Amino acid sequence: MKGPVKGSGGRELTVRVKTARGRTASSQRWLERQLNDPYVARSKREGYRSRAAYKLIEIDDKHHILAPGKRVVDLGAAPGGWSQVAVQRVGSTDADPRVVAIDYLEMDELPGVKLFIKDFLDEDAPALLEQALGGPADVVLSDMAAPTTGHQQTDHLRTIYLAEVGADFALNVLRPGGHFLSKVFRGGAEGSLLTTLKQNFATVHHIKPPASRAGSVELFVLAKGFKGRKADVDADAEPGDAGEDGSGWQP
Repeated sequence: MKGPVKGSGGRELTVRVKTARGRTASSQRWLERQLNDPYVARSKREGYRSRAAYKLIEIDDKHHILAPGKRVVDLGAAPGGWSQVAVQRVGSTDADPRVVAIDYLEMDELPGVKLFIKDFLDEDAPALLEQALGGPADVVLSDMAAPTTGHQQTDHLRTIYLAEVGADFALNVLRPGGHFLSKVFRGGAEGSLLTTLKQNFATVHHIKPPASRAGSVELFVLAKGFKGRKADVDADAEPGDAGEDGSGWQP
């Protein structure tokens, strides 16, 4: 089976995958998407470990959260696409590592990355990451997502929980002015997360980068300009305090 192929006029032709014994319909659709996805082809040409690298590239090209010398934590790092982008943009090296990554999935080591093969939800994981950083973080990235169940609301709640845990970690390790970027899923349960981020950051942005498939429920929340952690949520805050539409999102 081959990926996109060129027709006589030079345009790409869509590849259709024949049904194979033992392959489910969903796995067949996934394989067809992979074979016909220009970001997958580009990642192979340019040496990135996953198409997800382009999501971070597109977000950073617009919002400029990564810069030379910054310290970065990558939560849910496997297979390493975001870590690769972070290494390039902050100038991390083995001699001066500026990127710390963690995932419970196996992941090959990367130059310039301190890697932990460990569940971020383990009790000792946050302390290990803080120690490895060697100082306050400038950026906390989280591409964590719970294994999908096929039930959209359940998947949304589980992923929002991971985003909330990542945000709590970010509030403990970021230096003033730092940034937090996290994956979320559409579903309506992110109100508490947004309230926390609006309290502690100058701006909160809701992002769907071009590299995120249009049909996916995946979104990203970017909180910029850490103001310092607020001890308690203001229970009397009006909806308008979160943004003009009450949602907390800014474009």
